[in-house]
Amino acid sequence: MTANPSASTAPPARADSGRRSAPGPDASGQAADSTLPFVVPARTPGTPVASFLPDARPFIRERLREHGAVLLRGFDVGGVEGFEDVVRAVSGEPLAYAERSSPRSTIKGQVYTSTDYPPTEEIFLHNENSYQATWPMTLFFYCVRPPASLGATPLADTRRVLRAIDPAVREEFAARGWMVVRNFIQGFGVPWQQAFNTDDRDEVARYCARNGVEVEWTGGDGLRTRARRKAVHRHPVTGEEVWFNHLSFFHVTTLAEEICSGLREMFDEDELPTNTFYGDGERIPDEIVAHLRSCYRAELRRFDWQRDDVLLVDNMLASHAREPFTGLRKIAVAMAEPSDAVLPRPA
Repeated sequence: MTANPSASTAPPARADSGRRSAPGPDASGQAADSTLPFVVPARTPGTPVASFLPDARPFIRERLREHGAVLLRGFDVGGVEGFEDVVRAVSGEPLAYAERSSPRSTIKGQVYTSTDYPPTEEIFLHNENSYQATWPMTLFFYCVRPPASLGATPLADTRRVLRAIDPAVREEFAARGWMVVRNFIQGFGVPWQQAFNTDDRDEVARYCARNGVEVEWTGGDGLRTRARRKAVHRHPVTGEEVWFNHLSFFHVTTLAEEICSGLREMFDEDELPTNTFYGDGERIPDEIVAHLRSCYRAELRRFDWQRDDVLLVDNMLASHAREPFTGLRKIAVAMAEPSDAVLPRPA
């Protein structure tokens, strides 16, 4: 096993967190305090990934369920077309990106760019589509072009995040759940037509009815949606409890301080472009969300991208983020295995 590449507990730069030095690898090559991601190197650099995966698939899926993420390094992937084949070989057909909350561009088929935010911005830790009724169980990231500096896709084990949360806070959310309120306002975030892949209001209403989302059409062409979700889930395959939600990510205080302050001056709490509440609609104290962010950051692990890296993430066992970066970073993303198609673990 090669060394866990640039493994570190260092979080992305942010005013409320500092950096720590990277721990050294142990004898297995993994970082002493983390095996996230678990690294699978090519025995011979440039080995075609297509020839490696058929026999390696069971091993990779076992490590994915154990560690939460697997990094394939040193293989010849064969570009975006080959990346699509990796998704199919491990998880079947890639999924379409529905009920969008961030801007992405289609590269090919169901392969997308990672979130199209400016390179100076951090994207906080989250689990893909955890605000939806169903979500992809497995995420795939492919490094087409590594950044010049930083630009990692940090990870955090959601089992460890759950254990780190103050028990009283954890129990409160386990009992009450959480709610996301989204206001689709011109000039703020993705328009509802892009989020729902349609400009038909009736189709939006039907989609939301199927997926437990309340719809309220506001003045002009505005739309407000509310969705109540669980904060603590049980992984259907491993049976482990995980902290799986967008509660911190969507809360207004997770934005940069000046943006948060500006938005709160412009909008009431339930009129913000995106904000989160307890499941009964009560406001979550800012200090509670700050505590949750600190628990995520304490469990954050990072590695530096190399060209042709493929990262597989169990979307319920590991949250992911994005560091700010310099250079022409290009990471392709695909999603697979809808959660409602995964049979739960027998009791």
